[in-house]
Amino acid sequence: MNAGRGQMKLGAFLWATGHHIAAWRHPQAHVTAGIDIDHYIQLARTAEAAKFDMIFCEDAAGVREANVNIASQTSRSIGFEPISLLAALAVQTELIGLVSTASTSYNEPYGLARTFLSLDHLSGGRAGWNLVTSASQIEAANFGSTGLRPHADRYERAREFAAVVAGLWRGQGGYEDRSFSVRDPLDLPRSPQGAPVMVQAGASDEGRDLAARTADVVFTAAQTFEEAKAFYDDLKGRLAAHGRKPDDIKIMPGVAPVVAASEAEARAKHDELQELIPDDVGVALLSSYLSISDLSRYPIDGPLPQLPASEGMQSRQALVIEQSRRDNLSIRQLARHFAGARGHWRVVGTPAQIADELEARFEGGAADGFNVMPSYFPGELDAFATLVVPELQRRGLFRTDYEGSTLRDHLGLKRPA
Repeated sequence: MNAGRGQMKLGAFLWATGHHIAAWRHPQAHVTAGIDIDHYIQLARTAEAAKFDMIFCEDAAGVREANVNIASQTSRSIGFEPISLLAALAVQTELIGLVSTASTSYNEPYGLARTFLSLDHLSGGRAGWNLVTSASQIEAANFGSTGLRPHADRYERAREFAAVVAGLWRGQGGYEDRSFSVRDPLDLPRSPQGAPVMVQAGASDEGRDLAARTADVVFTAAQTFEEAKAFYDDLKGRLAAHGRKPDDIKIMPGVAPVVAASEAEARAKHDELQELIPDDVGVALLSSYLSISDLSRYPIDGPLPQLPASEGMQSRQALVIEQSRRDNLSIRQLARHFAGARGHWRVVGTPAQIADELEARFEGGAADGFNVMPSYFPGELDAFATLVVPELQRRGLFRTDYEGSTLRDHLGLKRPA
């Protein structure tokens, strides 16, 4: 029975056919999942039945790969606009939280604040906004931009944007600075939970500072316990400078589990998925996260070349480079590993083995919970919900029922004043 840090938080990260880049090729995958509302309803209800804190829908306003031939061979090519999707799921669920990405680069504060507060009222206080700054040249081109804004500029805009949104959610108006001008308050009452939950996922120094200032929840990527612990301690250590306490923010690293009744079966499931990755697709995905136009011009069985500093996803680039050096991986090996979970932690094994791994990071103070990233849907979410969750519950590490009705209740977050 757990007698340590209480109970962990769990998010279900939904993504069409699954998080593995070749998930759409799995024989049990639902190939048209991205545009099937019944598919998403099923996933949301599975997560709610397992008492997950939230479901999370990521977004990028554009085709994710510059090469159309590559884009057509990935599990992330098509999908609904996520806030619209969550509004539909709000009326098909009762208690589970509903979190979506929306960019500060390609929205305006008043419209975004109004949209998420509307979702919060529609759902009875279950909404959350995942703030991103958008690091893709492809997205920038879809909004008439001449190119991707410098990293520092994106975060300066994000800080101002978050401050305006938070003020609007408190019922304020009359905001003006160099980036934004807002005259009126919103035409909605305060949130049933005080304010929608603010989520952040940037891991650069600017991203961590923004999270320490504004976030209630942080999603992050960490391969090793040491990486996860260092991020956790650093971010928690920044809170005092903003008048906040360590428990004011929940840090939930991504984890991509592959679970089965036996370890051999789990390994076979994982190997089957890995064999579905075409090399050119894996290398193209790796290129996009490293903000390099084309890694394919380098020998695929050679090492990762020296890379210039990126204006894109700096933290993810650093994570991938560190892993390639640490494990002495070729481009092919790194691409195949990265294609499984885009740099997030992968765990393969039995329910007890996976619970052991999650418990070690949770009790070791490297996470407050996890954002679960099933390799393919619905199969791997079903397996986690029916095999791993009961094991966590048996150990006292996860709830057996919801304690409240709002997302803040589930996460143990205080209601904003």
